[in-house]
Amino acid sequence: MSARTAVIILNWNGEKLLRKYLPSVVRHTDPAVGTVIVADNGSTDGSLEYLRKELPQVRTIVFNENLGFAEGYNEAIRLTAGEFDYTVLLNSDVEVKDDWLTPLFRFISARPEVGALQPKLLSAEEPDRFEYAGAAGGFLDRNGYPYCRGRIFDTVEEDRGQYDTPMQTDWATGACLMVDNAAYLEAGGLDKEFFAHMEEIDLCWRLRLAGKQVWAIPDSRVYHLGGGSLPVSDPRKTYLNFRNNLLMLHKNLPDGARRGILLRRRLLDTVAWAKFVLSGDTADAKAIWRAHRDFARMRKSYTVHPKANLLDPHRNILFDYYVRARKRYSTLDN
Repeated sequence: MSARTAVIILNWNGEKLLRKYLPSVVRHTDPAVGTVIVADNGSTDGSLEYLRKELPQVRTIVFNENLGFAEGYNEAIRLTAGEFDYTVLLNSDVEVKDDWLTPLFRFISARPEVGALQPKLLSAEEPDRFEYAGAAGGFLDRNGYPYCRGRIFDTVEEDRGQYDTPMQTDWATGACLMVDNAAYLEAGGLDKEFFAHMEEIDLCWRLRLAGKQVWAIPDSRVYHLGGGSLPVSDPRKTYLNFRNNLLMLHKNLPDGARRGILLRRRLLDTVAWAKFVLSGDTADAKAIWRAHRDFARMRKSYTVHPKANLLDPHRNILFDYYVRARKRYSTLDN
């Protein structure tokens, strides 16, 4: 049987991460199910030399320049979609164990209604804990705030098997995101204007608007280092998170809901800005201001909006977390 899944790792000057994590991907990926491919974004370090000498069995796609995260994956999938039915967009800082890919493949290949899914995402540094970037499946509340089974805001749970059932979700983590290639391309792929952060949530939202489902499949487990691109406290990360969340809401909400929800978000973001100012964190406060300024400019590029509002009208995760002290997904009213 020829492999029907491309496992694509996007690389840019990431030789150290490739040396540390790629051997586990090659070792634990059944070649009858998946083909491991490194798409190189114009690296100038020793990445390609390492692959040529140490892992010649790994296929490579070489771009002459750095296309960025979103467009790099988009182009890699365009080039391989004719050969493969599915693609796993796998971060270069993910370690895999056992037969991690087969449970994902079996699930998506048996269900044409599924457009994307993820495994259980655990921490590479603390393997008994979920990893922030997706845990056991992601959701959005009425104001567009993301949270997960296993992680709400900064509270990350220990994995005790409490979320070991497959579940339909709102979004799947970009650290290990399996997609149906036809659905991915039809939805337009990742939005390159996001640059980084929340681009996978935006993609999953568009897939769901197109009638596809998103799932988390805990039978598969992978281990994510996380924080490799930007540290948690980096103002650049604050800027991208606030800007991209606003862009995502503007793009994917219908006219009747968009204005009210964006108004609430701007008020809530003003509270966050004031908190940074009062605590003396001027860098993050300026990042929020820049995020709103650039959102006002960038939103003009998005003129087509859906007719359906897919946000949960009943969930207010800020109220649940800060007022009701519901810090874990299992304590929410689901």
